[in-house]
Amino acid sequence: MIVAMSSLNFADILVTFLALLGPQKVLLAFGRIARTLDSRPLRVVIVSTAAAAICVGVVCDLAAPWLATFFHISDAGVELAGGLVFFVYALCMVLGIHFDIDASPGHSGTADAEADPAHPVTSGFRAMLLPFVVSPLAVAAALEISLSSDDWAGRWLVAGAFTLVAIIDAGCALLFAPLLGRAHEVVLDALSRLLSVLLAAVGVELFLGGLTALGLLHPGSH
Repeated sequence: MIVAMSSLNFADILVTFLALLGPQKVLLAFGRIARTLDSRPLRVVIVSTAAAAICVGVVCDLAAPWLATFFHISDAGVELAGGLVFFVYALCMVLGIHFDIDASPGHSGTADAEADPAHPVTSGFRAMLLPFVVSPLAVAAALEISLSSDDWAGRWLVAGAFTLVAIIDAGCALLFAPLLGRAHEVVLDALSRLLSVLLAAVGVELFLGGLTALGLLHPGSH
């Protein structure tokens, strides 16, 4: 899924980020919180999470060499960690397990509890942390592609592509999240679990890419 690019191309990078952090990956999550949030808090959550995602992505893009050096991580390590985290997250979605649900007294413990109307912005932001703000696949892609660039121009190119995709996600969420929020819970749950199977496959592919980079698997064997 993620390949080092000796000659960075904006269109290729943009397509990569769209595949890993495009609207198809975040709209269902926004649709779930739209079920319990009013229009204004929902817009605030969409804009604030998009801004936070841009900040995270740009920092990873521009500081990739220093982050890799400071934490003593390799490209393979980034792929393994990103793939493993995303696979576990997607698997839990398939099984209907929601880590962000507040299980304290007074909360239903259902998917609708992912966004708390009493604290709409903070709860909505928390629910969007892993799928959007700090997406493991997107962060892994940002680090991986940026590490393949030897100059600031290439890293700024990656940061620009990441920013554009986050803005596209926010625009799609503003348009379609309220509509998804009106969909029946069964429909959202079915779509969520179907997409989660595909996302789990992407996480496995990224993990296998890390094993290949380490020489534990031969290219083409997976």
